[in-house]
Amino acid sequence: MNALVQTDNKALVVAKNAPVASGPKQYLTFLLGGEMFAIGILGIKEIIEYDGLTRVPMMPECILGVINLRGAVVPVMDLASRFGKQPTIITKRTCTVIVEVEAADGERQEMTHDMGLVVDAVNAVLDIPDADIEPAPAFGARIRTDFIAGMGKVNGKFVILLDISRVLSIQELGALAQLSESPPALAS
Repeated sequence: MNALVQTDNKALVVAKNAPVASGPKQYLTFLLGGEMFAIGILGIKEIIEYDGLTRVPMMPECILGVINLRGAVVPVMDLASRFGKQPTIITKRTCTVIVEVEAADGERQEMTHDMGLVVDAVNAVLDIPDADIEPAPAFGARIRTDFIAGMGKVNGKFVILLDISRVLSIQELGALAQLSESPPALAS
């Protein structure tokens, strides 16, 4: 965890592993194919109404296209499709959640990118104490377990807490794009 520390009243520096207050963490909950998911609110920039997008050729199936967000080009992913489910059916409640994702640029320097996630509906922001979060299951979920940061207990039910950096891995999405560009194998 990083913390900002002021020195000599002149500059701010980043201190690694600074103590962080423990307690409930806040998560945005949303529906996806009838299931409840959540992501930590610290990486969420905003939630906007789904309002169409520009399709981009040769993208992985889960990348729907791009939107213009105040002059910035932001890729938009269908989260249901990313998880191998049926593509999201757009309704009045469909939203695009804009998240900030950290990605290495291959040169030891960290960069951040904005990405939109299409979800069926946004529910609420919930406080989930660490004591109510179980580790990701070894099997039984319909998504890859490396995408799951944990299982939050809310009102006697589980909410799947997503590890958004894994779900939106730029390297893995690039590999998916290369697969979609490959010509189909010829049958012999």
